Amino acid sequence: MADSPFPQDLVDAQLRLHQARAEYAALCRALPWSVEPADGWPGTKHPHTGETTGGREPSPGYTDEQKAEVGRLMALVRELTVTVSTHPHWATLDAGERMGARMALKGHRAAEAAPVADAAA
Repeated sequence: MADSPFPQDLVDAQLRLHQARAEYAALCRALPWSVEPADGWPGTKHPHTGETTGGREPSPGYTDEQKAEVGRLMALVRELTVTVSTHPHWATLDAGERMGARMALKGHRAAEAAPVADAAA
């Protein structure tokens, strides 16, 4: 990308990191609230309004496939985080410029990393 102050491999890694985080977030929204099967609990009835708040339905826990996918995405996010944060480009900048440059990279082409459609929707 000619108009970018960042090396293309760094931009690509940051974009993939945005995508991996979005995939992980979408997966987490679709998963049961507990990794292991767990009983739910009743909510609390408000004494003045009668509205019941809080509480949880029982959780079936994650399937083995869901556990594997969570692990895969977490490992990918960690790997990409290390790739981006240890890229040789950062050594070419003065120490005082690095934080601003890292923040600029996070926003660079971030819109292209649109979240994956929520599986629960």
